[in-house]
Amino acid sequence: MIYSLTLRTTGLLVGLLLIALHAAALIHAQGAKQLLRGFPRSKGWGLVLLTVDAAWAFGLVSQIDLGEFSNYRQIFLMVIGVSYVLTLVFVDEFLAVRALGMFCLLAAEPLLEAAFLRPESSRLLLSVLAYAWATLGLFWVGKPYLLRDQIEWISKTETRWRLAALAGLAYGVTVLVTAWTQWA
Repeated sequence: MIYSLTLRTTGLLVGLLLIALHAAALIHAQGAKQLLRGFPRSKGWGLVLLTVDAAWAFGLVSQIDLGEFSNYRQIFLMVIGVSYVLTLVFVDEFLAVRALGMFCLLAAEPLLEAAFLRPESSRLLLSVLAYAWATLGLFWVGKPYLLRDQIEWISKTETRWRLAALAGLAYGVTVLVTAWTQWA
């Protein structure tokens, strides 16, 4: 195990994160909409997220068991560094979205690891979320304009925005309560 997070700890962290983000989107709707609409082309967010992604990937590759590819660990680490620099130089368009996609792919792994081989069927709350993040991450890396379109669609009407924020809030509360009451 790379991360030594229990199912309970992971559930509490994810639940609190979902509650905080969706409550902020509900309470500060106009500011959140404005922030999200500017996010896809934001160079600052792109730099920050890509740096976090590269550091996270570097840490993972330096620690995980690569099996028969362990002899190539140093090469993989160099490729991460070179890819980081080349991405900053040559991938200017929708860098924030692509970096967010990479972040979602990386963030799915700790959730799946915490739920791995756990007998509780409620663990699927984290597994389903992890696979949703991974799927969205793949699309956002490959087709970054989709996030821009998704943001535009969800923020087009107040009803959509509120329903999405309430759904995320409800999911976060469900994960938090389940983590607190059922997971050890």
